[in-house]
Amino acid sequence: MAPSGCAPHHWLCKGTMLAGGLLAGFSVLSFLTYGYLSWETLGSSLETTRAELGKELEASVPTTQPHIVFILADDQGFRDVGYHGSEIRTPTLDRLAAEGVKLENYYVQPMCTPSRSQFITGKYQIHTGLQHSVIRPTQPNCLPLDNVTLPQKLKEAGYSTHMVGKWHLGFYRKECMPTQRGFDSFFGSLLGSGDYYTHYKCDSPGICGYDLYENDNAAWDHDNGIYSTQMYTQKVQQILASHNPRTPIFLYIAYQAVHSPLQAPGKYFEHYRSINNINRRRYAAMLACLDEAINNVTLALKRYGYYDNSILIYSSDNGGQPMAGGSNWPLRGSKGSYWEGGIRAVGFVHSPLLKNKGSVCKELVHITDWFPTLITLAEGQIDEDIQLDGYDIWETISEGRRSPRVDILHNIDPIYTKAKNGSWAAGFGIWNTAIQSAIRVNHWKLLTGNPGYSDWVPPQSFSNAGPNRWHNERVSWMAGKTVWLFNITADPYERVDLSGKYPDIVKQLLRRLSQFNKTAVPVRYPAKDPRSNPKLNGGVWGPWFKEDEKKKKSGKIKGENKQKKNKKKTSQKKGHSLNCHLHLAGG
Repeated sequence: MAPSGCAPHHWLCKGTMLAGGLLAGFSVLSFLTYGYLSWETLGSSLETTRAELGKELEASVPTTQPHIVFILADDQGFRDVGYHGSEIRTPTLDRLAAEGVKLENYYVQPMCTPSRSQFITGKYQIHTGLQHSVIRPTQPNCLPLDNVTLPQKLKEAGYSTHMVGKWHLGFYRKECMPTQRGFDSFFGSLLGSGDYYTHYKCDSPGICGYDLYENDNAAWDHDNGIYSTQMYTQKVQQILASHNPRTPIFLYIAYQAVHSPLQAPGKYFEHYRSINNINRRRYAAMLACLDEAINNVTLALKRYGYYDNSILIYSSDNGGQPMAGGSNWPLRGSKGSYWEGGIRAVGFVHSPLLKNKGSVCKELVHITDWFPTLITLAEGQIDEDIQLDGYDIWETISEGRRSPRVDILHNIDPIYTKAKNGSWAAGFGIWNTAIQSAIRVNHWKLLTGNPGYSDWVPPQSFSNAGPNRWHNERVSWMAGKTVWLFNITADPYERVDLSGKYPDIVKQLLRRLSQFNKTAVPVRYPAKDPRSNPKLNGGVWGPWFKEDEKKKKSGKIKGENKQKKNKKKTSQKKGHSLNCHLHLAGG
């Protein structure tokens, strides 16, 4: 019988029942066969029982490795948290941040895939080939398989690894799936967005499919019309209830909220009916639901015995999208841009293990830093041959020490060259300023090319029922301008361009961009594959690339090449419509 108040599937009940069963079994055996047991046989039985009990006791010894919970919100704006002055109530986030360490100089990438890839590899986009846009559902593309991932390294350190939520790192072949990249279990979506209730996604007219997975299969059994934020939280609670808290666990919870489509259960609109702007009102309800979900995750950590030895990290994956209800005020720009509103994120660490609780960290921190930081905390090993772009910043966060990071390469995208007036001349012969790029070195930030949507969108922009840009501070673009320089420490809102005043600093940062560019790998951004259509895969978005077909095609090509003696070898990689070497684009 399970202990009082304990669910039969809980690890404590399992351990208690197993130990009790071993003792009871031995007692019955002893009484029934005592007259026929020699002391030698009895001793052997005792040793066996002691060994079994020893294993059980060993499993009950608390781990010194912390439980790691990483929560990634989707498209949450910089202002959209209570402690940044939002009208949207986030009591859970406010409390967890106040009791932990707020990260107020924390950077991510401007879109979904780039932030997720950098979190899970500790590498900049230029070092994984994912420096352009995001991975589209129909593209034969994923996080390159030769990149070691954070869950793989944590598994090596003895962790149980689980992912719940949005993947968005590619799935065209089975090897790209979360369970093949280090996670013991996966429950969530593969794409970048979808309906919160039906879990369907249309990439284009007629190209639609179901997108909810449990491990490697479509989770049809969970298609019960449950709002994804609540459904994911229930899954997290189940994982925590069934795992032994005396062994370390890594939980990556990548909520779909508050990404569009703007959907939320009716009860969460209650406090926001006064918001006339329908997008902002829906967004507020979604964020309220997310805040409640994180409270339920925290309660589960405490209920099942994880909390005292846990580290909870909260982060948004990019800035908010004003046209979809998000606010980055007073920062400039939005999601998809390299202005501060696109890349400066809400973030904090909450943990009983922190030394400086209730503090604010203003040191430079980037999403790539979580990879080495968490592996070190987990007592894992980082291979010497892994060239990381992240730093171990735990002492910076926990103890208030200086950050080892002095620069951030926000990105170099050689495909995005929409700045028609960009030139090598504008880049002093060091850099082609038509290329979209951004870099931060100490206090200085340099942008080139077209950085993206550049308005400041104040709160009053959301005051009317429909989209209203009259309140926005519009930017009158200077003809031919493709270089900007800001002192972000003194001017975090990017209002005073200093590129004309400090040309020598511009040159120094352009040279730094050029140095980074020499280490870049080719861009991976293939054309869409018609075989990706869910209609060809049982109505489900999922892996469509067949390894056997590739081998057959490869074998056929090899055979033809043997017959053609004088043909030159080709170095073009298959499956990539674009293989742009970045050194051709920059210095």
